[in-house]
Amino acid sequence: MGITKKYIKEDGVCKVTFTLPADLSAKAKRANIVGEFNDWDINSHPMKKRRNGKFSLSIELPCNNEYQFRYLIDGVSWQTDLEADALAPTPFEKEYNSVVIL
Repeated sequence: MGITKKYIKEDGVCKVTFTLPADLSAKAKRANIVGEFNDWDINSHPMKKRRNGKFSLSIELPCNNEYQFRYLIDGVSWQTDLEADALAPTPFEKEYNSVVIL
């Protein structure tokens, strides 16, 4: 998994690229990024599957914030990005959300 950030100072936003690695998504037909920035809408922000089997998506988010998120694969499997900036506990036992800090 991975997150890359490109700050766009004149707009006060950061272009964040979220990548789900092929080993977690090779057999998947679809993946979405779900989080605070889209009100946890499971249909919002579909990721694009690349030829190498990875899913990725770039979105612009306002700076000076942090956002919790998770990946949803094929509408059933939730994945936490362990390489995110931080992890936050969820109400579900032993589950964590990923956090991106901008």
